[in-house]
Amino acid sequence: MIPVIDNLLRQCGFAENEDVRQAIDEACHNQTSFVDAVLDVSGVNERTFLQGLAAMLDLPWWEPDPDKQQDRSLRRYLPADVALKNRLLPIGIDTKPSENAANAIDQASAVEATALHIAATDPLNLVARQQLAAAVSLPVVWHVGARTKIAEGLQKLYGLGADTFEKILRGRADWGAEELAEEVTVLDNEPEDEEASVVRFVNQIIRRGLEQRATDIHVEPQQDRLRIRYRIDGRLEELPVPDNIKALQASVIARLKIMARLDIAEKRLPQDGRINLELDGNPIDVRVATIPSVEGESVSLRLLGQQTVTLDRLGMNGTLRPVVDELLKLPNGIILITGPTGSGKSTTLYAFLSQLNQTHRRIVTIEDPVEYKMPGILQIAVKPEIGLTFATGLRSILRGDPNVVMVGEMRDLETTEIAIRAALTGHLVFSTLHTNDAIGGITRLVDMGVEPFLVSSAVRAFFAQRLVRRLCPVCREPTEVEPEYLESIGFPHFRRGQLMKAKGCESCRGTGYQGRLSIYEICIMTNALQHLINTRAHPSEFHKQALADGYLPMRGYGFMKALEGETTIQEVLSVTAAERTFHEEKPKLVPRAPATRPLVPVAH
Repeated sequence: MIPVIDNLLRQCGFAENEDVRQAIDEACHNQTSFVDAVLDVSGVNERTFLQGLAAMLDLPWWEPDPDKQQDRSLRRYLPADVALKNRLLPIGIDTKPSENAANAIDQASAVEATALHIAATDPLNLVARQQLAAAVSLPVVWHVGARTKIAEGLQKLYGLGADTFEKILRGRADWGAEELAEEVTVLDNEPEDEEASVVRFVNQIIRRGLEQRATDIHVEPQQDRLRIRYRIDGRLEELPVPDNIKALQASVIARLKIMARLDIAEKRLPQDGRINLELDGNPIDVRVATIPSVEGESVSLRLLGQQTVTLDRLGMNGTLRPVVDELLKLPNGIILITGPTGSGKSTTLYAFLSQLNQTHRRIVTIEDPVEYKMPGILQIAVKPEIGLTFATGLRSILRGDPNVVMVGEMRDLETTEIAIRAALTGHLVFSTLHTNDAIGGITRLVDMGVEPFLVSSAVRAFFAQRLVRRLCPVCREPTEVEPEYLESIGFPHFRRGQLMKAKGCESCRGTGYQGRLSIYEICIMTNALQHLINTRAHPSEFHKQALADGYLPMRGYGFMKALEGETTIQEVLSVTAAERTFHEEKPKLVPRAPATRPLVPVAH
């Protein structure tokens, strides 16, 4: 082994690691980067090794400043394809006053560049140095940085797929509107280099979204740019893209429409479609919706993994799960899940059906659209254009001898009445409603025109749910809160646990959160509640009776999840409404959680 490398390993504490030595020997034999070979070995601390390399080469260590905005003007000093291919990140430029500084019309022309600062993981890479020398005429000041930080910096500086984008546009002198209009027609007919195609660029957008756990991708034409945003853990985040991506707007949108088997010539009307993808052997179902706007067509992609949804994955706590298990054992009745769009209602329904999916049960669903395909279950997609609505489909389903029926949504009185009749004739029915809370489902059905006695006799339970961000298990930290604040929000003092707060790390991309979890409330249809519904009592009486029967409001369930360290108080408050009576009456439906660590509420 080269003595210099051997000395480096000794300084970093890897001299006795046989895996590291074998990786270096293979890299030297194959004439590849020994730095990458070492970093790919399991158990090697990247920062320790790279800082040792920087010290050995007498190069400065680069760490990005999270409070400092990246200088986008650095892109003009190094082409995107050279930077991204060799993982070379421009981080600064040295300047001096130009000879014509006195006559300069702006600050940029008053100075001239003297040296370019580059951060790299492997400053010894000869190929990278040669390509950099060919692309840059300035002297280079080298820095050493972590691989992940350099990758993040490159995406922020150049934008996703910038190397592909440059190759597509290379040689084009005119980016006028006429050329853009013709691009859609020649997209499939014109042969393109595989490394520089719109197909590859679109695939990069989708792949990046899947890697970051995005649930939605929005491609939105603006007046002077094409904006691409990901919805990650319920929050929209803008994706850095090349500056001139507007020039390929028509091609990008056309490619997405082709993948979804939509009519690329129809730009005046909304269209819906699906894309079937596969990433690392895992099937991905993508729902596509186009919306015509004054700046062009906007395309929204909903990314749906085809993994099995089970009750265990819902993360219900140990006191709520038995209640759900008992409800799923019922032979008939309606179980309704309420909540706004995007609150996870469909996922919960599929989890219920997955639990019930056995050979002795016939399960039929009617949905708009079918989001998850489940083996062993007959699933029907609504098609209003040919007369297949929820109501007509449900009538046919009931003639097909089902045991369990799932209706995607109760949108009208006709569908609701048919579902109620199905429940009263011995079927177990699941469906959804759009209401703010579980108890609101009662008044919603009555307002739709359903007779109160049918509601009380057919419905077995109302669920309500919201999604909150889950704390990153790697970096979450204990926190303490003032008792006055806890009192003001109705925090349950009779429970014990440890509140946690978000911090941020590489695992969660600095957000402090990783994924989402559901918080629930369940209103069980008791005899006392049935009586109030039949007598058309005021909705406030429903709430009082539900609390007396053991109803736990969603905010209370969310506080329990906060005490378990799964989320934060702020996340729970952001999606739930205040309940004045929660901390005055201890719930019976969900008994106290076992005590863990005592909460010590003090100032932040």
